[in-house]
Amino acid sequence: MKPSMKAAVLHKPLRAGTQRLVIEEIPRPECPPGYVLLRVRACGVCRTDLHIVAGDLPSLRSPLVPGHQIVGEVAEGATPDLPLGARVGVSWMGGVDGTCPYCERGLENLCDSPTFTGYSVDGGYAEYALARTDFVFPLPDALDDTHAAPLLCAGIIGFRSLRVAGVEPGDRVGLFGFGASAHLAISVLQAWGCGVYVATRGESHRRLAAALGAVWVGSEQDKPPVALDRAITFAPSGDVVIAALGSLRKGGVVAINAIHLDRIPAFDYDRLLWGERQIRSVTNMTRADARDFLAIAARIGLRPQATTFTLAEANEALRAIENDSVDGAAVILPGH
Repeated sequence: MKPSMKAAVLHKPLRAGTQRLVIEEIPRPECPPGYVLLRVRACGVCRTDLHIVAGDLPSLRSPLVPGHQIVGEVAEGATPDLPLGARVGVSWMGGVDGTCPYCERGLENLCDSPTFTGYSVDGGYAEYALARTDFVFPLPDALDDTHAAPLLCAGIIGFRSLRVAGVEPGDRVGLFGFGASAHLAISVLQAWGCGVYVATRGESHRRLAAALGAVWVGSEQDKPPVALDRAITFAPSGDVVIAALGSLRKGGVVAINAIHLDRIPAFDYDRLLWGERQIRSVTNMTRADARDFLAIAARIGLRPQATTFTLAEANEALRAIENDSVDGAAVILPGH
């Protein structure tokens, strides 16, 4: 009899809006060559998971185990570099083809045939998860499981957003929305000597931004008191993109950190975009982004704020993200 495991499973809904995760006993993945089987120690809950479960993104696999911020230890498939028990992280990009024009140009985040953890393949809302050996990352000992998990997407993609926005040391940078990703990006920005201006809904998020050292904090309708060099949006709202654009100096850049956006409303070109202002999208991440960010996180002692949930509470964790009822990150601990 094949070994089994507990997992939170998404089944194809009967109609839009009925998606919910079901805690089930399912077969444990077999470990083919080139992969490692991980015993999942923690899995961060990302807003992208919410988009997948809510049907905002098209279904690529059914049934599906979501979750792509995985901290695990190698249980099978060990190599000299990844011995049994080694603690590693897995992120959203679970693999690329390595042969498409984008991969050949070093742009693997734009790969034509990518694998997405917890979306096109099963992820980490489970006791075990399978991962490609070349897409796992050794984790610094300084971070425990709960605080390492949010770094693996929220942290990495936030870091890539800073790169896409072209942030330079000393810039004035706006963060529009202040959830799991933004509350990690602020620490990197401060390490670079940047002034950080936060516009976000929710009084608790504003308090957290102020406590973490933002120069200015306002609501989503408020405009920062100075013209910004760069701005990153973290909410899936076109209105927020326009608000960020309206905060820029001439030549400034808005980077949109969202896999799904409701719309971009009409706006005044002469007032908001003219003057060589730019809007850029952030798409996925690269392994270089992951390695560089994890090295910075270890160096600056980055410790995310996190609220933990058991595997049985996976739906509650998703609702907490949907309702912005947790400050920082939500993390599922399958072994609890």
